[in-house]
Amino acid sequence: MHSRSPTTRTVTYVLLGLASALFVVPFIWLISTSLKPIEQATSLPPTWIPRAYIATLSGGLRTEVSLDYRVNQSGVVGTLIQGEHQGDRVFLSDEQLAKNPAALRVEYKVLPGWWHVTQRIEKKSGHDQPKWDFLPNERIESHIHLRWRNYPEALSRLDGGTDDQASLQAKHRVSFWRFLGNSLIICVFGVAGTVVSNAIIAYGFARIQWKGRDAFFALTLATMMVPFPVLMVPLYSVFKAFGWIGTLLPLWVPAWFGSAFNIFLMRQFFLGIPEELSEAARIDGCSEWRIFWRIILPLSKPVLATAALFHFLYAWNDFMGPLLYLTRKETFPLSLALQSFQSQVGGVEWHYLMAASAVTTLPVIILFFFAQKTFIRGIATTGSKS
Repeated sequence: MHSRSPTTRTVTYVLLGLASALFVVPFIWLISTSLKPIEQATSLPPTWIPRAYIATLSGGLRTEVSLDYRVNQSGVVGTLIQGEHQGDRVFLSDEQLAKNPAALRVEYKVLPGWWHVTQRIEKKSGHDQPKWDFLPNERIESHIHLRWRNYPEALSRLDGGTDDQASLQAKHRVSFWRFLGNSLIICVFGVAGTVVSNAIIAYGFARIQWKGRDAFFALTLATMMVPFPVLMVPLYSVFKAFGWIGTLLPLWVPAWFGSAFNIFLMRQFFLGIPEELSEAARIDGCSEWRIFWRIILPLSKPVLATAALFHFLYAWNDFMGPLLYLTRKETFPLSLALQSFQSQVGGVEWHYLMAASAVTTLPVIILFFFAQKTFIRGIATTGSKS
């Protein structure tokens, strides 16, 4: 077997690194945006590193500010002394001031390239009026600042409310933990049904001889070609007849009746287990159920974990099913709660949406991190003969 040249290995690693970046960069952007204030999350050109800007405004107030825009013409800041807006603090360009120089009491001159800045107030009330000013670059301090408080605030607003005390105590509020609990119920019961039902069916297709077995297996695989939109209306009618619409039952009960992909995956793994083990157990008087429970299942932990992980990922990220069958917010899983948060009236608070999305993806990342060896082993050994 010929070893690869250093050039070939280098090119391979570079291509693999570029391919990995396609998946890693969006996640890094998600985390970065979740740690920014809203103006940095929507700024153009985009900024990757969250920052805080500190400045001393007129009057000596030293505070954190947001950079709104740069002025492209010179002018002055002052107080109006004439007209219906008398007493207001405004900015007038040189041309505007030249038309009526007596209308303004000038405070200071503004040069092109200065920033219009606004005082940042995290929790505004109806009486808070953020101060604004025009400042040159050298009077604005910048440093990296990760806003971890975005995460608890995002979770408190996930159902479309706000994080003020009165809103948090309202009876109609649905907490993040309720959404998380709904997702876990769907995933845990669905994973249990997937492992149990598919393992039993796959064992019947792999190790028990019965008339028409191969034809039924082919028919089972054929169901994989039927898209879900074709089944939506009939399934909805069935679940409606059962009285399940508006509950979590339609989202996890079907997992207890098997799925073609998982049946195929487990069947191929079971075929790789030596038949001699089952024959020896039968000679010792074991029934098929005991062979399945005491011999096959303990040897099949990798494929069982793989099927469980696949279904957990599917159920955790499923959006179409909850959208079809759930009608009350208190039954929403996290996937539907995120969509509800995004579509609320008043615009999307992108930094909070990204923070909530990061929290939602965290359980999946943790699960795969701990299960990756078993998962890879299950995929690698499926269909192999011992």
